[in-house]
Amino acid sequence: MKKRHLLFALLCGGFLSCTTPTATQQLAKEILADQSFHVVDSMARSVIRSGFNAGSGYSQIWARDMNTFIEVACEESNPSDLRNAILLFFALQQPNDEMIDGYVLKTDFNWGDDHPYYSDAAPDHVAFKNTVETDQESSLIHIVGKYIRKTGDTSILNETVAGRTVYQRMVGMIDYLMKERYNEQYGLLYGAMTADWGDVQPNDDFGCDMNELSDPAIDVYDNAMFIIALDYMQEMTADEADQTRWKELRARIAANTRKHLWDAQRQKFIPHIYPENSPIPEGFNELDVHYHGGTAIAIEAGLLSPEEIATVNAQMLENVRLSGMPSIGLTLYPTYPENFFRGGMSKAYIYQNGGDWTWFGGRMIQQLIANGMVKEAYEEVRPMIDRVIKNKGFYEWYGMGGVPSGSGHFKGSAGVLAKAIEMFNEWADKSTFPLMEK
Repeated sequence: MKKRHLLFALLCGGFLSCTTPTATQQLAKEILADQSFHVVDSMARSVIRSGFNAGSGYSQIWARDMNTFIEVACEESNPSDLRNAILLFFALQQPNDEMIDGYVLKTDFNWGDDHPYYSDAAPDHVAFKNTVETDQESSLIHIVGKYIRKTGDTSILNETVAGRTVYQRMVGMIDYLMKERYNEQYGLLYGAMTADWGDVQPNDDFGCDMNELSDPAIDVYDNAMFIIALDYMQEMTADEADQTRWKELRARIAANTRKHLWDAQRQKFIPHIYPENSPIPEGFNELDVHYHGGTAIAIEAGLLSPEEIATVNAQMLENVRLSGMPSIGLTLYPTYPENFFRGGMSKAYIYQNGGDWTWFGGRMIQQLIANGMVKEAYEEVRPMIDRVIKNKGFYEWYGMGGVPSGSGHFKGSAGVLAKAIEMFNEWADKSTFPLMEK
């Protein structure tokens, strides 16, 4: 890399006359010279090297969190330790093929949970699951797919865990979703009503378990995560019948997501379809609510056109302006009414009810880069980068006024920013030296 930069400088310095850089080349040069990217990337990698738990304040290893730092972990962690951490999820898979949220050593299981999960294949561990969500199975499939892309270790698919291979167990996870979380009327997955990608429902004090108080709901996040999982499943098998199955199921879920959840008039995804009862209080129009996180994952799943991506990004920026929150990591806007959720989330701009999460905002940055909107991405990532440096850490979420909250070294935040920085640099390297690519 440095030799190419030096060669370009020498050519421009005397051997050849260089034309004025284009706007794209100027942006690329600015990105490559951005020292704050180097600082934040170094900080992120240091945090991720510390282990696979979700972050400071968390002893647990979560699938939905690991999914967002697995690629950096592949570069910074002991390969054997990482592989074993992934396999332990499969050891804790339940007899009905349900996948857990995460796990912890039994000696560290020190919080109240009425529904712990156990497995004879992992006798030293206890698992847990926030069953209001429907992203756990998809998240683990993403992990395996990303792990293989980064390491080339396809042997993990044939690793036998309690009598079945990892690939067979992933097939079972999809079968579980189609049996237990599939709504026939709409042809989509469902969970309980939560705030976008969140795992807390409004109906009870604990809020994380689907129960008699839950309101079944269909949203874009769960289904976009599933679509991406099905893409990985196609990659991870050479069996033509399986590939056809995953391709056809993916096409069906994608078509139904667009049909039932995309609001063409508002040019946004609707928050929820309620197959049974709606919990939304009278006088509040949930159709006005923008779900930033689910929209970012929908872009990753290929559900939006370039024009639609530009439109929803503009909407996110306007929501940030109207809310007064720091960045497009803003979970949703407008927020749900006061006391709709319980506890801290009963207030606006707290936790998942409008808190600002780099964990998802960073994924939107990645998608802007992936879809050619690099200038916008560079402008919109700035608040996320600056607050890491200012607060000397990767906080879980931010409240009004940019007040940091939650885990101070949240690995999901570190992972998404490190990946975004890598994507910025890869784009900039190619865009700065187009002649050197020939």
